[in-house]
Parts: sequence; structure tokens; C-alpha cells
Amino acid sequence: MKKTTFLIVGKHAVLEALKNPSRKIERIFLTEDAQKKLNKENQNLNLFKKTQIFYKSRKELDNLCGRDETAHQGLVAEVEQLEEINLKEFIIENTKQNLNFIALEEVTDPRNIGSIIRSAVAFGIDGVIVKERSFPSKSKLLYKSASGGTEHIKIFKVSNVNTALKFLKTKGFWVSAFDISASRDFTTNNWDGKNVLLFGSEGFGIKAKTLDKSDFKFRVKINNKIESLNISNTVSVVCHHIFQSNKIKK
Repeated sequence: MKKTTFLIVGKHAVLEALKNPSRKIERIFLTEDAQKKLNKENQNLNLFKKTQIFYKSRKELDNLCGRDETAHQGLVAEVEQLEEINLKEFIIENTKQNLNFIALEEVTDPRNIGSIIRSAVAFGIDGVIVKERSFPSKSKLLYKSASGGTEHIKIFKVSNVNTALKFLKTKGFWVSAFDISASRDFTTNNWDGKNVLLFGSEGFGIKAKTLDKSDFKFRVKINNKIESLNISNTVSVVCHHIFQSNKIKK
């Protein structure tokens, strides 16, 4: 049975989808200028070899994108979802000694999720765990904010984040919750081994029952002139620190 398709927009999101052999692309809608620029910047790649191309004006692409306030940059792609990845199967089959996952509990804003995915890819995170019902998997804003990152990281959609965390703990993972109520600075921790970095919703943080089941509670210490960071900024700071720490140890 043929999968349903949806639209992604923007230069980096579309380019990385074109380069991903696992991503099924039905059609590309673009301006002639956008095609010329892409071909010039990627002369060693035959980007449009097996893809149907439809030339459109910028206004036509605006109409195609609908009311979403997303800059398409002259490029829109109609794509299928990537194959679902089962978290349990991945863990059972994986032999790496060091693994780092991000888990998002009730994080719903597509811009934030996209930015988190972008940071996760940039700093070598192995996967992102999301609640299936809360994940806007067909959002143009998400794909644009991720800047192509969705093509380069495993996204595990689970029905219940708490259940997923319980399973991971049985497989040797430490669950570290990042919460404004915590007192311990996350930079004091040793991030070797297998870790789940848990972040809560933009407005309410991590649920109390989830927080209680975490192994550690950390905070990102900032200047007291600001109460808190945006969640995507917090994730980026944490991932960068772990990335740098692991590089130094190697």
C-alpha cells in the first residue's frame, strides 16, 4: 500500500532529503533559479536523476505551502515518511558501549523540535525519543528548523515515554532529567556510557512522576538576570558539552 505523502520546504531540508537514499521523494516543486543554484553548489551530485520536477513561480510555491509562515527558498518537496525504527529492536541489536539519546516529554512546538534535531545531529547524539501523539511528523516548520537534520538521525516514536525510559534503564542507560528545580550543574557529571537526556514541555517542564523515575536531575546554570533558556537552546548547550567532553576523552 502506498504511503501518504507530505510537503517539506527550504533549501537544506529538501537538499538533504534528495541526498538520502532512504527517503522516497514523489515530486519536487521549484523555481528555475533554485535549481540552477543547487546544481552549481552540488556539481558532483545528480540531485534530480530519479525525481519528477515541476517548475513553479515563487508565488505558486507560496500558495502550495498554504498559510504556514515558512520560507520555502524556492524549493518544495513532496515526500514519504522514512521507515519507522523500533527502539527496542535498535537497542537489542546495537553493540556500542557509549550511546546518548534525547527524550522529549510533551514537547510539541515544531520549531523547537526541529532545532533540537538539528543540534542533536550537530553534536553526535544517537537518537531522539518522542511521544508519537505529540510529534508533528509532517510539519513544514519542523523540517525547515531541522535544516536537513531529520535525514541524519534516528527518531524513535513511542506511545509512552515513561515506558521507554523504564526499558532503557533495564539495558544499562542512565536517565538524566534537565529541570529548573534541580540544583546540580550538569557539567559536573561524567557522561561516559549510555545516557538518556530527558527534557520536558516548553511550558510545564517534566512531569513529576517522570522526574521521580530519573536517575539524576540537572540544570544548566545561567546568569541570574535570565530565568531560563528556551528548550532548544538548553538542549544545544547540553549536547555541545557532552560532544566536547567525549572528544577530549578520545
